[in-house]
Amino acid sequence: MIINDFFSAFLVGLLGAGHCIGMCSGIASALSFSINPQQKNGLLSLLLYNLGRISSYSIAGFVFAASSSLLLVWMGGKESLIYLRIFAGIMMLLLAFYIARIWNGLLFVERSGQLLWKFIKPIAQYFLPLKHPLLAFPLGFFWGWLPCGLVYSNLIWAISTGDGINGLMIMLGFGLGTLPAMMLVGSLSHKLKKLLNKQWFRYGSGLVLALFALQTLSVAIDQI
Repeated sequence: MIINDFFSAFLVGLLGAGHCIGMCSGIASALSFSINPQQKNGLLSLLLYNLGRISSYSIAGFVFAASSSLLLVWMGGKESLIYLRIFAGIMMLLLAFYIARIWNGLLFVERSGQLLWKFIKPIAQYFLPLKHPLLAFPLGFFWGWLPCGLVYSNLIWAISTGDGINGLMIMLGFGLGTLPAMMLVGSLSHKLKKLLNKQWFRYGSGLVLALFALQTLSVAIDQI
C-alpha cells in the first residue's frame, strides 16, 4: 500500500510539472546563477534548494498524517478516516480539473494558505540573495511552504492515510516527481513548460488524475 501510494504520488508530481515550473521556475533560475558564473555551483544550489523543498513536503506529510491518526481515534476512528479519504478523492478530482485548466477552483485553496505564508515568507527571504550554495537547502525548506494547490491536494491525501510513514512517503514521492522539471533552468525549462502547456498533455494528465481520484473515491465509499 505504501509503495503504491509512493509511485502514485510520484506520477502526480510528474503530471503537475507544468504548474511547478510556473510557480517556482523564477527562483530556481535565479539560484542556478546566484553564486558565481561557474555552472557547478549553480547546479549545486539548485539541487540543494529542491532537496530542501522536498524535505519540507516529506516532514509535513509525516507530521500531519501522524497527527491525524491521533485525531481520528478521538473523532471515531476508522469511519472518520473513510470520510477523510473521500475528501482526499474530491480534492484529487479538483486537482485534475486544475491541471487540465477546466476549472481553477483550487486557487481558493492556495489563497487560504496565504495566512501561514505571511509568517514563513520573511524567513525564506532571509536567505536571499544566496551567499553560499549550502544555504539553498534551508531556503528550499522554507520556500516549500509557498501556498500551492498541487501541494495541498497531495498533503490532504497524505493526511487521509492516518499513518505518519505513509504520509511521508506520499509527499516524498510527490516531491521527487517534481524534481526533474525543477532541475531544468533557462531555455530548457521554457521548452518543457511549452510542451506541458499543450492542450493534449493537460487533458491527458487531467484524465489520469481524474481516474485516480475516482478510484480513490470508489475504494473509500465501498468501506462505508
